[in-house]
Amino acid sequence: MACTGAGARRLAEQAAAARSPVPARRRNGHPRPSYRGAVDSELNYDPAKDFAPISLVATVPNVMVTHPSVPARTLQEFIALAKSKPGGMNFGSGGNGTSNHLAGELFNIVAGVKLVHVPYKGVNLAMNDVLSGEVHLVVIGIPAAAPHIKAGKLRALALIAPQRSSALPEVPTVAEAGLPNFEVTTWYGMLAPAGTPGPIVTRLNAELVKIMHAPELKERLAAMATEPRTSTPEEFAAYIKQEIAKWAEVVRRAGLKAD
Repeated sequence: MACTGAGARRLAEQAAAARSPVPARRRNGHPRPSYRGAVDSELNYDPAKDFAPISLVATVPNVMVTHPSVPARTLQEFIALAKSKPGGMNFGSGGNGTSNHLAGELFNIVAGVKLVHVPYKGVNLAMNDVLSGEVHLVVIGIPAAAPHIKAGKLRALALIAPQRSSALPEVPTVAEAGLPNFEVTTWYGMLAPAGTPGPIVTRLNAELVKIMHAPELKERLAAMATEPRTSTPEEFAAYIKQEIAKWAEVVRRAGLKAD
């Protein structure tokens, strides 16, 4: 998946060449080794080979939101409405190749609809136009959307997560809403440059797992609808490869190209 702008590419390239561990975030404007290469064939690094995975760190559930004026109170009603207007409804994103862009394209594929992509310079700008009723759908993290959902300014159609969130307990998961094969997770992880000695990776992994599951940190993360999710280096490496394959297939089926 392509990054948002040249700055994000440079940051990821610097991370690949760095001498110390760097964070990876599957979101706009940050190094995203899981799907960056799926869209952009001109990268100066290999997302799978130029990093040594240390561990997953945390995940943040995404939520599908629309404006209350849209005549669809459930996800199935929204899908039916979109199918009745092929090309007549849209979804917003933080820009071409961002995670919410690919989430929208995956929704088109899984739900069998044809929402038109409207890119913005940041997903919060896309959400602002959902708030104004100009855009019909955006996939966004719970922390950004929850205040507007609770205030009645946005309607939550479904949570893209395996289980409901305590931050929005009344919002059904996509599986509960009738779309079980739609999965888009925002995840954070820690990577080191390729070639980092194994004992160092093992030590970093152990310390990171200990930190992420400390009760005081878990409490702070829960307040931001963020859940600790750690792994072994091997599990993280396998997960990255799985994500690359998944999003490469979405890019192929949607016919996307790098900017």
